[in-house]
Formats: sequence, structure tokens, C-alpha cells
Amino acid sequence: MKNFGFVKVAAAIPTVQVADPTYNGAQALALVKQAAQEGVRAVVFPELNLTGYTCGDLFLKPTLLDAAEHALQELLSKTKTLDVVFIVGIPVRAGTVLLNAAAVCYKGQICGVVPKTYLPNYHEFYEGRWFVRAMAFSAETVTLCGQTVPVGTDLIFEAGGFKFGVEICEDLWAVMPPSSAAVLQGADMIFNLSASNALVGKHDYVRQLVAQQSARGLCGYVYASSGFGESTTDVVFGSNALIFENGHELAVSKRFTTSAQLIATEIDVERLRHERAANTSFRTDSALETSAPYEVIELGQPVKPISTLTRRIDPLPFVPSGAELDEHCEEIFNIQVTGLATRLLAAHAKTAVVGISGGLDSTLALLVAVRTMDKLARPRKDIIGITMPGFGTTDRTYKNALALMKQLGVTVKEISIQKACEQHFKDIGHDGKKQDVTYENVQARERTQILMDVANQAGGMVIGTGDLSESALGWATYNGDHMSMYGVNIGVPKTLVKSLVQWVAAHETTQPKTQKVLADVVATPISPELLLADKKGRIAQKTEALVGPYALHDFFLYHFIRGGFSAEKILFLAQHAFAGQFKTAEIKKWLAVFFKRFFAQQFKRSCMPDGPKVGSVALSPRGDWRMPSDASVRAFLEGEK
Repeated sequence: MKNFGFVKVAAAIPTVQVADPTYNGAQALALVKQAAQEGVRAVVFPELNLTGYTCGDLFLKPTLLDAAEHALQELLSKTKTLDVVFIVGIPVRAGTVLLNAAAVCYKGQICGVVPKTYLPNYHEFYEGRWFVRAMAFSAETVTLCGQTVPVGTDLIFEAGGFKFGVEICEDLWAVMPPSSAAVLQGADMIFNLSASNALVGKHDYVRQLVAQQSARGLCGYVYASSGFGESTTDVVFGSNALIFENGHELAVSKRFTTSAQLIATEIDVERLRHERAANTSFRTDSALETSAPYEVIELGQPVKPISTLTRRIDPLPFVPSGAELDEHCEEIFNIQVTGLATRLLAAHAKTAVVGISGGLDSTLALLVAVRTMDKLARPRKDIIGITMPGFGTTDRTYKNALALMKQLGVTVKEISIQKACEQHFKDIGHDGKKQDVTYENVQARERTQILMDVANQAGGMVIGTGDLSESALGWATYNGDHMSMYGVNIGVPKTLVKSLVQWVAAHETTQPKTQKVLADVVATPISPELLLADKKGRIAQKTEALVGPYALHDFFLYHFIRGGFSAEKILFLAQHAFAGQFKTAEIKKWLAVFFKRFFAQQFKRSCMPDGPKVGSVALSPRGDWRMPSDASVRAFLEGEK
């Protein structure tokens, strides 16, 4: 069993009694035990949680400081056998000064102390009254609970398969947060102990800070702020805990509760490291030529295998949900339209020629072309839509193609390819009754020839309809539908094409008849319609029955390209994402198909036409993806077995 790079972490929000370290230590112990039971590898607590953040001038009293140190000693004594790192907030005496600090602890040992770098001393905050900032403190060790331990902001802790750094509350709000340096020094995660009081609108701002810092640092960010009992005098604390990974929220606490909370989830360290390896800006910055290396403290925590995940694995990673879906669809559609408009103007094209099959991809390409002409204030008649019935064309797709073109007001052409293909079969000596790859590809190339020649005839350019998923699988006829003069859909995966057509139907189309046609296009089985229909005239050649479900292939594509994952890890993720929908044997079958086709079909991608990149996964040889056409797939399939 492996952990596939996943590390389970947590943010703890205990209830607090201000200036009562004994009570606070007991609350922390309960949450550390809970974290250990849940398989958490590291858990962070709020700022100064052993005393409470709002102790005021009591911080200057030895009685409180002694009690806090005793509470930590008890905590260490009672967690010696627990395999979980915990980070607690405590005021630490260092000679004649006092530090607002985080103590990193594991199995009875204090592994290091990280002091707060920036002390707020404005509005309701008076930390400068009691504590000294980290920059004004030069000692390399402190004595705490009878242990001499490293102290400083330049500490990186190495635990079970990951490295982490620590910062405290205001540090995140600074112009240059300490965590920025920590991630460049190798920290995969940042733990933040906070005591940020609740104000109107502040929660959203904190979420933005955490999201942005985790994205900027290509890291996991675990944030824990004070909970119930901390509120006193003029300030209220709202039990705020957040866990983010590279800008994405994984877990969040319930706010304004009166009970303790532990939020836990897995952070994918492998993916974060892949992102860093691919990001040349991050790699350049990480050299840190003018910065001394941080001290790395090895905690000795073993790597722990993982059998299940508590975080959600999205089965449709290319398709956002909720309000984001509308926003993304609008943006993608506008990217496609803007790209096509630029190409039409640059090429001085009089027309845009689109082959219309009545299927999803050609429908989206036509909708993009229509919106482009509207944007350029040109007549829609400048779009030449050509439907080219072949041997496998069904009435359903044929009628939808014609209806859509007529309702959208484009120039309509119908050119049957049957006689031309039959003649070609005779020319090359092929038996036209033999429905093999030649039978199929002759039709695809005949259609492409018609489109290209009409474009020449009308002073136009052929708009490609193939999408990202087809490009990944090589599901296109080389020098047939594989080729165009500009591929508007080439950056859009199949699972998102459907959402885009539905979005256009809802937001860009006002005619009920057109909306009805678009709805039927979405409901039509995906097919190239190159083989004869069944006896009832229905589509017999269904793409997903041949190459596999596009939901799976898009999932595989996303995690292979975006995450850089092995087949074994992709299988692990897919089992979680598609639990109850696909059996493991099915996933394995189509995963093998994906890798074999992806590698074997690179030669088609090496000479693919231009087209707009719309998301974080793209396969253009001129942009995101460079791969030899003759690479072996063997090593990539070994783990999947």
C-alpha cells in the first residue's frame, strides 16, 4: 500500500478559557488524540492557544508563563506514543524577552520553536507591548520544558513524506510573508497559528489571503484561528479554520460554534512538487542565491500508507460546478470567439467554412463562428455550413444539422459524399461492403477535401471541430477531420463541450426552436457516423463503446498532464471519484486504452492546426506539450498492472 503523495493534515480549534493553561492543555490533548485516531500526520492549533490570545498584561506575569510551560510539558508527556506532529501556540521566555511562538512537537519532544515575525500594534492589537518580534531576536536556541531546542523563522521541518514551515497570524498579512521564503526553501506546506478576530467581511478577506498564498507558493496552507472562549472585552473570535492546496479550498470549519472542531483532509504533496518542477519561475526563485539555507529539522516520522481519501476527488475536473460553471463557460466561449475573430481578420478570410454533422463538436464550432461574425459586425451568411451525409448518417443528426444552420441564418450547403466515396473505393480497389478503417477514413478525408476546396472557392478558411479529448486519444482521421485552418475546439475537452453547448442554449440563444435543437444535439450519442446505422435507422457506431467513456478519459488526461501522475495513482483517484459508477476492472481497462492511444497517436498532435488554449491542460506542440512521436508506453503502464 502506498500513500500516493497524500498527507493528511488538520487544523484544530479548541475551546478556550483565557489565562487557564491547564484547561487549554487538556482541550489540546483531546484534539491531538482525535487527530491521531483519524490518521492525521500533522495538526496545527491557534495562536497562543495554551494561554489564550487575549491575556493582555497577564503575559508579563511569571505565574501565567510557568503554567503555560507546565501545560505544554503535560501535553508532551501524554502524546509520546501518538504518531502525529502537533504545533501549538505558546508564549516563550528567551532570557529577558518574550516570544509569541509556535512549538513544533512530536512524540514527547519539542522539535523547534518558531517566533512570530510581524507583531501587530495597531487598532485593537497591542502585541508590541508584550512580545519581541523575530527580527529583533538573534539567539539560535531556547530552553523550553527542560529541552534546548532550535528557534527561528528559518526552520523547515521534515515529517512523514513532506516538509513544512510555520508562520503566525499577522505574518500572512505582511507584504512579504515568511512563508514565501519557506516554500522556496522546500516547504511543501505552511501551518499558520492565528488569532484573527471576526469583523464584517474579514472572513472572505482571510480566505483570499490563504488562497493566494497557497497558490503563489504552490503549497498546502493550513490555517487555524481562535475559537469559542477567546472572545473577551471588545473582540470576538469566530472559530475560523481553513485548508487550501494551490489556491483550492479543501476544508473549512463551521464558524461561531461553541464546541471544539478538528477539520482534516489530505494534501497532495506529489502534485505540488510536480507543479513546482514544471514552473520555471518557481525553480528560478528557489535558488535563493542571496539567502542562507534554512535549517531542516528531521522529525523521524515515518511515511504512512493511505487506503482511502476523505477529500473529494472531482470526477469531472474540467467542468466546474455552481456559479463557476456559468462564469467559466462564458469565458471559454469568449476565448474561442476572440481567437477565431483574430484569425479571420489576419487571414483576410471572406468566409468561415464549417462542416456540420449534427453532433456536439460541430455544433459548438458553428455557435462560435456565429458569435464571431456577430462580434465583427459581419453577416452570418459569411459562414458556410456544409452538411455532408455519408453511409452512416442518421435522420436525427441530418435534420438537426439542417435545422441548426437554417435557424442561425448561415449559408447552407448539402453535399452528399456517398457517390464520391464509392468512386474512390473503385479507384483504389477497395470493397465498399467491407466496413473497415479504409471505409471509415475515406469518408472523413472526402469531407475534409470538400471543406478545403469550398474554402478556396469562397475565399474562406476551414474551422476545425475536433476537441481536446479527441486529440488526446487520436480519435481523428489523419489528414481528414484531423486537419483544418483553425481548430476552435481544440482546447476544450469533450465533457466540457456539452456544458458549453448547454450554456449557449441558455444564454446566447433566444429562439425556442434553436434551443430545442441544441438540447437534442446534447442528448445524441457521440459518433463519427462512419458505419451504417442499425435496422431502425439509429446510430450504430457509438464512440464511447469503442474507445471508452469520455468522463474517464478526460479524468485520465487531466491527472496525467496536470498532475503528472502515474497510471497507478490515476487508478487510485478514479476509484474514489467514480465509486458506484464504474467498477475497478472497467477503469483499468479504459486506463490502459488511454495510455496506449495517447502515446501511439502523438504523431497526429505533432502537426495539429492552430487553436485557442482555454484551460490549464493543452496539447499543442507549439505550446504546452512536447513529446516524441515514437515514445514507448511500457514504463507508464507498468504501475497500472
